[in-house]
Amino acid sequence: MALSFCGNDRGDAYSVEKGVLDNGCFVDALNLVPHVFLLFITFPILFIGWGSQSSKVQIHHNTWLHFPGHNLRWILTFTLLFVHVCEIAEGIVSNTRMGSYHLHLFMPALMGFIAATTSVVYYHNIETANFPKLLLALFIYWILAFFTKMIKLWKFAEAKMGVNELSFCITALLVVLYGLLMAVEINVIRVRKYVFFANPQRVKPPEDLQDLGVRFLQPFVNLLSKATYWWMNPLIIGAHKRPIELKKIGKLPIAMRALTNYMRLKDSYEEQRKTEDPEKSPSIWKSMYRAFGGPILLSSTFRYMADLLGFAGPLCISGIVKNLHNSTDIDRTNKTANMPFGVDFMSSTELLKNTSVLAVLLFLALVLQRTFLQASYYVTIETGINLRGALLAMIYNKILRLSTSNMSMGEMTLGQINNLVAIETNQLMWFLFLCPNLWAMPVQIIMGVILLYYLLGNSALIGAGVILLLAPVQYLIATKLANTQKSTLDYSTDRLKKTTEILKGIKLLKLYAWENIFCDRVEETRGKELTSLKTFALYTSMSIFLNAAIPIAAVLATFVTHAYIEEVRLSPDKAFASLALFHILVTPLFLLSTVVRFAVKALVSVQKLSEFLQSDEIGDDSWRNGEMYMSLEVGKKYKYHENTKAINRKGRYRMDNYEQPMRRQLRPTETEDVAVEVNDGSFTWGSNLSTLTDINIRIPTGQLTMIVGQVGCGKSSLLLAMLGEMQTISGKVYWSKLPDYEILFDGSISGHDTCLSHEERSKNRYSVAYAAQKSWLLNATVEENITFGSPFNKQRYKEVIDACSLQPDIDLLPFGDQTEIGDRGINLSGGQRQRICVARALYQNTNIVFLDDPFSALDIHLSDHLMQEGILKFLQDDKRTVVLVTHKLQYLIHADWIIAMKDGSVLREGTLKDIQTHDVELYEHWKTLMNRQDQELEKETEMESQTTLERKTLRRAFYSREAKNHIDDEDEEEEVEEEDDDNMSTTTSRRSKIQWKMCCRYLSSGGFLMVFLMVSSKLAKHSVMVAIDYWLAAWTSSNPHNQSLDDAFLNSTNYTQNDDTQIAQHRSYVPVFIILCGAAIALCLITSLTVEFLGVAAATNLHHNLLNKIIHAPIRFFDVTPLGQILNRFSADTNIIDQHIPPTLESLTRSTLLCLSAIGVIAFVTPTFLIALVPLSVAFYFIQKYFRVASKDLQDLDDSTQLPLLCHFSETAEGLTTIRAFRHEARFKQRMLELTDTNNTAYLFLSAANRWLEVRTDYLGAVIVLTAAVAAIWSTSQSGLVGLGLTYALTVTNYLNWVVRNLADLEVQMAAVKKVNSFLSTESENYEGSMDFSQVPEDWPQHGEIKIHDLCVRYDSNLKPVLKQVNAHINPGQKVGICGRTGSGKSSLSLAFFNMVDVFEGKIVIDGIDICKLPLQTLRSRLSIILQDPVLFSGSIRLNLDPERTCTDDRLWEALEIAQLKNMVKSLPGGLDAVVTEGGENFSVGQRQLFCLARAFVRKSSILIMDEATASIDMATENILQKVVMTAFADRTVVTIAHRVHTILTADLVIVMKRGSIMEYGKPEILMEQEDSLFASFVKADM
Repeated sequence: MALSFCGNDRGDAYSVEKGVLDNGCFVDALNLVPHVFLLFITFPILFIGWGSQSSKVQIHHNTWLHFPGHNLRWILTFTLLFVHVCEIAEGIVSNTRMGSYHLHLFMPALMGFIAATTSVVYYHNIETANFPKLLLALFIYWILAFFTKMIKLWKFAEAKMGVNELSFCITALLVVLYGLLMAVEINVIRVRKYVFFANPQRVKPPEDLQDLGVRFLQPFVNLLSKATYWWMNPLIIGAHKRPIELKKIGKLPIAMRALTNYMRLKDSYEEQRKTEDPEKSPSIWKSMYRAFGGPILLSSTFRYMADLLGFAGPLCISGIVKNLHNSTDIDRTNKTANMPFGVDFMSSTELLKNTSVLAVLLFLALVLQRTFLQASYYVTIETGINLRGALLAMIYNKILRLSTSNMSMGEMTLGQINNLVAIETNQLMWFLFLCPNLWAMPVQIIMGVILLYYLLGNSALIGAGVILLLAPVQYLIATKLANTQKSTLDYSTDRLKKTTEILKGIKLLKLYAWENIFCDRVEETRGKELTSLKTFALYTSMSIFLNAAIPIAAVLATFVTHAYIEEVRLSPDKAFASLALFHILVTPLFLLSTVVRFAVKALVSVQKLSEFLQSDEIGDDSWRNGEMYMSLEVGKKYKYHENTKAINRKGRYRMDNYEQPMRRQLRPTETEDVAVEVNDGSFTWGSNLSTLTDINIRIPTGQLTMIVGQVGCGKSSLLLAMLGEMQTISGKVYWSKLPDYEILFDGSISGHDTCLSHEERSKNRYSVAYAAQKSWLLNATVEENITFGSPFNKQRYKEVIDACSLQPDIDLLPFGDQTEIGDRGINLSGGQRQRICVARALYQNTNIVFLDDPFSALDIHLSDHLMQEGILKFLQDDKRTVVLVTHKLQYLIHADWIIAMKDGSVLREGTLKDIQTHDVELYEHWKTLMNRQDQELEKETEMESQTTLERKTLRRAFYSREAKNHIDDEDEEEEVEEEDDDNMSTTTSRRSKIQWKMCCRYLSSGGFLMVFLMVSSKLAKHSVMVAIDYWLAAWTSSNPHNQSLDDAFLNSTNYTQNDDTQIAQHRSYVPVFIILCGAAIALCLITSLTVEFLGVAAATNLHHNLLNKIIHAPIRFFDVTPLGQILNRFSADTNIIDQHIPPTLESLTRSTLLCLSAIGVIAFVTPTFLIALVPLSVAFYFIQKYFRVASKDLQDLDDSTQLPLLCHFSETAEGLTTIRAFRHEARFKQRMLELTDTNNTAYLFLSAANRWLEVRTDYLGAVIVLTAAVAAIWSTSQSGLVGLGLTYALTVTNYLNWVVRNLADLEVQMAAVKKVNSFLSTESENYEGSMDFSQVPEDWPQHGEIKIHDLCVRYDSNLKPVLKQVNAHINPGQKVGICGRTGSGKSSLSLAFFNMVDVFEGKIVIDGIDICKLPLQTLRSRLSIILQDPVLFSGSIRLNLDPERTCTDDRLWEALEIAQLKNMVKSLPGGLDAVVTEGGENFSVGQRQLFCLARAFVRKSSILIMDEATASIDMATENILQKVVMTAFADRTVVTIAHRVHTILTADLVIVMKRGSIMEYGKPEILMEQEDSLFASFVKADM
């Protein structure tokens, strides 16, 4: 047949006798004109545009903006494209019915399709370049197209064509669409005035896009990119080359920042206070709805659309299977007579019977459904994140205003606040994510049941009934799960506490050979935890089982009843459509229980939140009400703007401008000599019992005021009362005005807060530098802790550090003053922390300094230095007003003004002279106290100061600089090699490998049998599932009497005489079906149980091995590995292995096997599908490969940004008084907003990446369905099998993204196994020894004679030796002292006695046995040691003295009596079983050291080693110790390692060491006589 435009089968095709427009072919030709016009105009523009653009760098997104009607235009264009496709299809079908080719039937439609595509590409390019004049071309195109289509419609109507003809419907639709697009275009002209108007409007892109830091483009890209997350491509694909960092994800758009959302939430919260009754507390639910209701409604709309489209799947399958073999050749004679325009047009009903059309519709429905679903998810997640940001800001602002009494009286504990931040806000966020399900799911379930009823009649209701009956069971299991999780959590916290104790006291445990006893304590708790975990596993597997078994049970019930109730045979189309519907119904039912549980949790969270927001705020004190004398002269502005990052450059959206006055000039004559004055003050900490009564005091300006008094008489409270932290019952606090010194608050406080600026100004009192009694540090560097937000001034900083003598401590830190301290850094001792807090107060440029007992944790030398250099010199030279609370009366002589307090009121006020003359009694009392303090002072100077000791401990913490490197980064080792070359291949290989080795390691921990069971049961289950569906296909396609298939279909409705035989044959399939379903349900149970219990087994083994490895590791391991890192293995990583890996593994195997079985079934039904599978697999491979890498990076970012945020909250709550005294609230708020935004950015990107993946895998799934359908239509398979194939293809779309998500999750979780595994490879100490236990005499060492031969010791085989060729001989019962400077090897020698270090040459022989040959347990259990730092464990006193439970009570009491503790222990409740808290905190340091002495005595060993044991105790305790050693240990060998030489002057033998060798050896008296001996010089220095 020849091609021709109008067809050549009729003569009049080209004639125009009846009028030009009456020739149908001409009208179609006319329709071509607009399309051709558009293509001619736009192509050159696009090519020129693109050509010039590619030569330049790609246009940056700061020129993007949306023209009016942007989204509407995209939607209309897509509809237009769809209608064009229908038009082309219709034209082609009509064309096949004609005698020859009629190009005019489909050619204009094809051109229209191309033109529509071009129009949207053209529009997008114009929009990104912001050049609207070029839109004119589109405007003309819409007008022309509209009119040409109008003519065609008018001619159709004339020819009496109506809705029955498809062509008519399509033309009418096109007219409407072109009309609407024309309207959109006119609207753009109206708004932007770019043509026909004199002054076109200049429009700038949104503010966010001009800020190049904003990388989250979802709100700004076009609709197509929004729906498919196309803009994420560069980020996700780029992640492969180099990891995603915080810089790469930029900052949030303004609308999503925490501040913006906080304002929205706060406004709707405050509004309720105004409008509704003001007494009633505002409802958080209402304010959430007002602030965030809009997006939730939008999301729900998307969700409904998606759910409705979801039902298109089963219906299309039903249609395809039904019409598969129906012949479409309907008799077409005598139709030519009345064909309008001589064309045989297709009727509208025929369209939906055409299987190819149904296949395409199924594809489009799937694509749209998935797009809507992902859009709905995205909108809820974004709203949830916005809500979380707003809530966090709200909680934070409340924390800053909490009354101090609330915190100290324990109404609001830190734990509660942390829970609010970490748990409750997240619960609400999750509820928001899931809440559209609450109203979408019931609708989905009802729709599904209605459709099933329509397909299957009454039997469908039985199936639905099964599902509904089992849903409550699932809810029950879900609640049980939550409770079990709680109990598991309790046990694991307990286990962690015990593990921490062991790790902190590991040195002692090893030296006493007690590690196994304590290890068993942990194992016992772990046993309880595992029991709880098993219950958890059981419930989880039940839940998984129900989820898998319910659809099988429902299908079984439905089809069996259908076979026995209904007259009609089950046809394949109905069977498979209902099968697909059951699959759809299960998901909402399974999720509904989760959603309901979350809703309940959300209710509780909101309850807690509103209680918190209602709690007491800090009182309004006089200085807050503007009743203080304060002049704000504008004369001298010393301003300092905190330059915070991440605020908009214009300074919009600042909370308050946080300002700090600069250094003052020299003070002119004082106008006001009182800085603070309190009149008739009465203050309370709440509960209306006044703490301070009748307070009348003045604090003189620029003088040193001291407040003294007994413990608990209200000195600290007085300071806090002046700062306004206490509730005032009566009286006033006045802060004086200082004319030459202003604090200026910026009047323009930004966007929303301008109204506040006035009140703020009057409220302001000076910032007061305040050092609290309990030191409070930030998790920041030392320097940041001292400068505390003030500008850094080098000289001043140095002065402050010298005054607080912090330099030596800073020198010890691994990174100097840039070392992080606090939770995530290094823990300092009490004295060091206190000095940093004092340094902070000194450094601040404030006029008034409050110091609350700054000397409490300092020894005498430091106190004196601080008093002289810091307070008297640094502060007084500066003429700053200082208020000092202290117990050290010897400093009173320096005070300009003294306030003496007693029992909450002021006893005396005045100078020391006044008090001496007026209150002799008090003065005398002070004098006796001072004398006592002076005596202590002398004592203290004798011994080495506490500070040196603290520094020692600090040095020990880093005693190898390796520790520092380990702290830096645990994974450093892996990354080292890539740092030199940024070669893509190496980085990629490092980052994209899922650790298969680790998977094997994990599975092998679970045990071979379990793995085998799991694999076999999984495979069996999936095979049976396929068998069920295959049997269903065979059953429904079965035809009685082997008639041809077509006849079987015709006969199935009108039954013939052999009804009964037919029905009997039909029912013969039922038993097998029941057996298969039963088997499947049983296998579901087995698989879900095996996976979960495999997880429990693996967790048990991994933790057991980890604990044993670590406890038996050599002591060196603990010196090199930071404690936090080891603890992490036991907390976070163990938790992941316990609870997260099993469900992920289960989900992964299930979804993978489902996808594989589905693809297998499709390939079996239509083998041609395999050809299409190749490109699809390639696409899938790349999608998952890129996604996994990006997802892992984003997940890490999310985790790493969450920690600082939580820390910031708990820090603020702890340091409230300090922050408020300094007046730094604004700075802290700003910091909180930054941290929240950073975390939210990471989370948003993570969820956008998940959407990116899901959209892509869903589209792939849709393509699989399309190819399966097309392949089925072309093949000649049985209709039952085709239904089977399509039903399976539909499930693939649901599970493809789960495969990738689970893979990504598993990869992140396997890292935990990897970390645990890395510790499993540590070497253990050699516990065996070469001697057998039986060869060691029972009472060895009976004499305690020690011989040391050529001893060489090192800590590790690759380190230098610390002891070189040491020789010594100690006789039984001798008292030996070893002394030397720090690092001379004294302690190493003591460790060598216990074989704790690597003895690589020489030997130590005790009572004739070489200790290196002994089993460690034996050796260490026969010697005793008293360590420098006293270690006690939580439990009872008995446990601390004798954990092995070998001694009688008398023996224990005897030991306590020797240590002079008997009376104290007797007075405790429980005596020997009295409680010892963690670390022995309920005893003083001296008492703890005495307990250690008792512990050493309980073990009747003939050798005692004292390692600097007297270093950390006071004189009294030290004397006791010395006495005991001389009497109780008279007959034993005692080796004392001395810090202070005078403790060993009475020894029998002195060994002086230097750099690992013995320098001097002999009796102390002899060594003393030698003038030049080292020992003599030590003694002199110590005197």
